[in-house]
Amino acid sequence: MVYSCADLKKGLKMMVEGEPHTITQFDFTKPGKGQALYKCRLRNMITGAQFDRTYRSGESFESAALDERDMQFLYKDESGYVFMDQKNYEQSTLDEEVLGDDRFFLKDNMDVKILLFGERGIGMTLPNFVTLRVTKADPWLKGDTASGNNKPVTVETGYTLAVPAFVEEGTLIQIDTRTGDYVTRVKE
Repeated sequence: MVYSCADLKKGLKMMVEGEPHTITQFDFTKPGKGQALYKCRLRNMITGAQFDRTYRSGESFESAALDERDMQFLYKDESGYVFMDQKNYEQSTLDEEVLGDDRFFLKDNMDVKILLFGERGIGMTLPNFVTLRVTKADPWLKGDTASGNNKPVTVETGYTLAVPAFVEEGTLIQIDTRTGDYVTRVKE
């Protein structure tokens, strides 16, 4: 698929110099004389590098050849995080750098969507909420209101977040993967 300048917008994924990029910021200007200018901030979806580029009306762009597949997280080893395609059972490994902080929300056998460029994994979409067990929680001291009614805890994946004072070690909690915030306790 080929895009024209009129198709440019924030979030559009397109090929630039043979690699997939996404538009993170977009600005349209029409000077009094001459062609319209489309100023874009692009992020390389493989390396994460960002740069600015200005396009003139009339230019065209190739859409990024990306594929999103339903996969299941299997395990983590020294080579990275291993996922299995749920249709053909092929396994793919993603690096810690590709996953970023999303790796803290992965549990064994969790279903996720993996964004692929060719056969290379370049991104992951998690479910909006994940349930994890608290593995470390300091006791909350009554009268300790300097920090409000929240205290830091660590969950089974190593992620640390603030939760209400009543959450104890061993408790299952629900976390919003988009923000990394505590949502609620989960009954067992």
